[in-house]
Amino acid sequence: MTDRDQETAAPARPLDSLRTPRRPRLWFELLLIAVSYGVYSVIRNAAPTRVDQAQSHARWIWDFQDSIGLAFERSVNHAVAGVTWLIVSMNYYYATLHFVVTIAVLVWLFHSHPGRYGATRTVLFATTAVALIGYYFYPLAPPRLMEGMDFIDTASVHHTWGSLSAEGTKMASVSNQYAAMPSMHIGWSLWCGLTLAVLARPWWLKLLGALYPALTLLVIVATANPFWLDAVGGMICLAFGYLVARLWYGRLCYRLPRRVADAPPPRRRPQLS
Repeated sequence: MTDRDQETAAPARPLDSLRTPRRPRLWFELLLIAVSYGVYSVIRNAAPTRVDQAQSHARWIWDFQDSIGLAFERSVNHAVAGVTWLIVSMNYYYATLHFVVTIAVLVWLFHSHPGRYGATRTVLFATTAVALIGYYFYPLAPPRLMEGMDFIDTASVHHTWGSLSAEGTKMASVSNQYAAMPSMHIGWSLWCGLTLAVLARPWWLKLLGALYPALTLLVIVATANPFWLDAVGGMICLAFGYLVARLWYGRLCYRLPRRVADAPPPRRRPQLS
């Protein structure tokens, strides 16, 4: 064999470059998040309202859950609604932590796990993107808006965020109230929880990560927002997000190098003489 038979670095390919973990740039990430959330909001809120169809879908889901003995949303809603301090706290939890915790986890990943940030962020973005399909093609009334049922709209009762504004204009004017399937409260909270449970070092932070999606599920049921089947839809979307990132980066996002400097060198292949 000659020296030319020795392994040499393969020329970089465009896709290989895109798949290689790299240090995230703050300005780009902020721009990406802003644009993505703007597009998400526009498409979600532009989905046809179709109230009759949304009510029909809600009734079907309720009847299905009842047929398998798991139509428990109304019982939980009525039980928790009687404890004012608890349900008001849950109303604000539902309205705020959905965004606050997700952004906090993204910031933590950016600073503490830059090598894993891009792939883990891709999971979140792919999850949210596929959820838009459900919002557009499957309008669904949440329990609190179902006709002929006695769910308590806890946000309206206590005049917290998501209820009637001071002028009496419903939130429907700024948000599609029938975009309930799948539940991104569950999709995003489970993404946060898994990320913290797997990557965080302090045991208490891992525990909080494990409890966060479970508590979020309790909150959405108690406040008569998405059905638990909507939560299942959110989980399916999240699984799709992980699959997209796994196929693109070649491994599970959490198994990528923590630091960009720890990334393995480009694959080398023999060059034919």
